[in-house]
Amino acid sequence: MNTETPLITVDNFTMRFGKTTVINDLSFTVRHGETFGFLGSNGSGKTTTIRALLGIYEPSGGTLYVGDGPYKVDGTIKLGYLPEERGLYKKENVIGTMMYFGQLKGMSAQEAKEWSLDYLARVDLENKATVRLDKLSGGQQQKVQLGITIMNDPDLLILDEPTKGFDPVNRRLLMDMIEEHQKRGATVIFVTHQMEEVERLCDRVLLLKDGTARLYGTIDEVKKSFGGNNVIEIVSEHTVPKNDKLYTIKHRDGKVVTIEPKGDMLAIQRSLTGAGVAYTRFELKQLSLDDIFLEIYGAEGKEEVHA
Repeated sequence: MNTETPLITVDNFTMRFGKTTVINDLSFTVRHGETFGFLGSNGSGKTTTIRALLGIYEPSGGTLYVGDGPYKVDGTIKLGYLPEERGLYKKENVIGTMMYFGQLKGMSAQEAKEWSLDYLARVDLENKATVRLDKLSGGQQQKVQLGITIMNDPDLLILDEPTKGFDPVNRRLLMDMIEEHQKRGATVIFVTHQMEEVERLCDRVLLLKDGTARLYGTIDEVKKSFGGNNVIEIVSEHTVPKNDKLYTIKHRDGKVVTIEPKGDMLAIQRSLTGAGVAYTRFELKQLSLDDIFLEIYGAEGKEEVHA
């Protein structure tokens, strides 16, 4: 396969269910070996796009290629897919389930067993190998499903909310695992509502809203296209007024207001003082993906990005 061409190409993709258009003329590419952040709120069309990409849905229009054509389950491209809605044979034990999926992926029974035991030890589940899956906590089941996803070193990893249900320690462990697959050259599509994880891991991102791409490019390109790299964060008990000459208000969250400066900081401070706004923090900082997301999706809330 030619690695100079994109591994994934989505071109003028449209998806309708009845009279409802879920995706409208969406186009993007994912390059070989990159980690691609696929972001959007509840109902934005992320899961629909992934299902169409993998041939689960038939697109209403456009093309979706993995490699040189539509995705084929023939082993040409080894896929690891962690869906948003998890599914395991919960009445089976952990090691038996992992070995079963390992053999489906082309591993021998012994290879699958050895890999699974090593993985379970790494994620602190070595004493759960013979336990039924329905006896595990939700976070433990998530670890098992993640292990099944990354077995046999996939060429393409599609991870839909992989950290959901994980505490900070296990989230960090997952990030380390993803970075290991990055280093060996795997292509990763990362669907998450954790913007700090996106900034740490992703080469490029696409923000989807109502089935349409709102922002697309590298982290720096996305930030610049949204109005620059720096914002001022103000914490105040008072209402920060609009001032179109000196700044633009990007987001309000209780006492915290994020503004994009147009004038110098001293002029902005004088303006706020003149308007009777006292503040406990006035800090210049780099615009974050969190700021951008909250501006684009507004009242929908960050809590819904994962849906």
